[in-house]
Parts: sequence; structure tokens; C-alpha cells
Amino acid sequence: MTKTNLITGFLGSGKTTTLRHLLAQKPEGEKWAVLVNEFGEVGIDGALLADSGAVLKEIPGGCMCCVNGLPMQVGLNMLLQQAKPDRLLIEPTGLGHPKQILSLLTSAVYSNWLTLNATLCLLDPRQLSDQRVIENENFRDQLASADIIVANKSDVTQAQDKQKLDEWYQHSGRQRLLITASQGKIDPALLDLPRQNRAELPQGKHHHAHAEKPGLAALSLPAKQRWRRALNQADGYTSCGWIFDGETQFEAADILDWARAVPVERVKGIMRIKEGTLMINRQGNDLHIETKPALPSDSRIELITQNEVQWNTLQSSLLKIRLS
Repeated sequence: MTKTNLITGFLGSGKTTTLRHLLAQKPEGEKWAVLVNEFGEVGIDGALLADSGAVLKEIPGGCMCCVNGLPMQVGLNMLLQQAKPDRLLIEPTGLGHPKQILSLLTSAVYSNWLTLNATLCLLDPRQLSDQRVIENENFRDQLASADIIVANKSDVTQAQDKQKLDEWYQHSGRQRLLITASQGKIDPALLDLPRQNRAELPQGKHHHAHAEKPGLAALSLPAKQRWRRALNQADGYTSCGWIFDGETQFEAADILDWARAVPVERVKGIMRIKEGTLMINRQGNDLHIETKPALPSDSRIELITQNEVQWNTLQSSLLKIRLS
């Protein structure tokens, strides 16, 4: 039986950062696996988790939460049967609805394969002041489905954000465990808490514009193609991502200026620079970067927004700052 946790949270709440922290605490001798789903097609989270020591399976394009659940079932079956992990962490897209995933994980098909433990929902308390976020059905249902609410980013929340969080928690009935965290640093012991929240969730709406052949792999480049772009749309959001070949490099200062300036809510990237790897994570005006000397196999960057954006214009400016 594989101990399994669903780790949800809206865009920018810190799910991938939390996963990286948890994977760094993996007990020696245990095999962990991650099933990660992204709204976009280029596989940023997969690239960020690639050196985590876990067995990784990606489902791009937001299709984990589709009604038929086929991509998720295939990915889940492959992990359980081939990797036989001691623990499985499932990260749906921040725009995903948890209903279908929880229904699948608790179905008779998997009763002899996995034990579903507590579902964690990452929450940036500042999102409780954003009307567009709190009116989003997926945001509300992610919180409603959770056994544990992780109020993340305590290092950047202000007094008014904490007050909003207290008001929301009081209104929700204080029935779930609420913890605070900074930069996704949570106690791995939370993963062993049992699932207790059995609230019935609505079915959720699905308006995903999937690729013609959805699969279990992020976007890749055909031979001799230097770069390509992919778009995905659902529920009023659009993602646009680019992948560049391993010969393409960027100047760190230039790509950071570009990432700061683009008129979108969300930017994630793992970029090849002269010094090694540059990891970019921007939510709103918050920009977090990391660097490491090892070179990535390629460069990937993705933008997500509700705004009308001239993608061709942004693409032109991105292509101009390539070094090679």
C-alpha cells in the first residue's frame, strides 16, 4: 500500500516549493514518487523536481482533472505498478478541481494499491483579498476539500492578510487544521495524518482546450528545432509557454528584466544561463529566483494570466534577448 497525499492550492500558493522541501526530507531508504500536473504544456514543475530523488511522472495541459480522468489513471497506474513507491505525492494544477481526483483515489480500483492520507491545500493569505480569486470555483473547492490548510508565505503577509485569514477560518467553522508556513517549509509528519474531510464537492466545470493528443510528457522539441511555443486555455485563464534547446542561453539580467515586465499574474521558468541554471518564480509582483551551477538540458518558461496579452509581441522580445 502506497501512502498517498493530494497537495492542492491555487496559482502561486507555493505547491512546488513545498514539494521540493518535503522531498528534501525524504527518509533514507524510502522510495517516493510525484505525479505532477500543470496547466501549461512545457513542464516547468517537472523540470524543477527532476533532481529531487523522487520518481516523477508529468501530466501537462491541465488534463488531470478532466471528467474521464484517463491521463491521470495512466500516470497513476504507471507509478504504482512500476515504481512501487512507499509514498506518492500528487500535485494538481492550481486551476484544477479536486472532485474527480479524490473520487478516483478513493475508488475500489485503488483500494488495494494506496492509502489516501490527509489532503493539504496551500493558501497564500493575500489571495483572500483578491475578488477574482475568491470567486473562483476551483479556489473555493480546493479549500473545501482539504484536511489541512497551509497558510503559506507568512514571511510576506501583512497584518490585514492575517486578519482576512482569521476571518475566513472562523467563517469556515474551524474544522480543519490550519498551520502557517514560510517558503513551503512544513513538517513532513503532516503527510501521515489521516484523511478526515469527507465534504461532498460539486462536480466542477471543465473548459480545457487540450492538445489533440494529450499525453504524459511535457512539451519537447523536434530534431533541429531551436524553440517552440504552446498555449492552453481554461476557465478564463491562458498559459503561454516556450521551450528552447540546450544550445540556447540567456543573460540572467535580461531574462529577469523580461520576467518582471511581462503583464501577467504568474511566471515560472528554468533557464540556461552562462553561470548555470536560473530558476524564476513570480506571483504578482513577488519575484523569487534561485541559481545553481549545473546546466539544465534546455530552457523553459511559462506565463499564466487572465488578462488579454499580445503573445507575439512578448515572444519577439523574448527571442531578442537570447545569447545563442
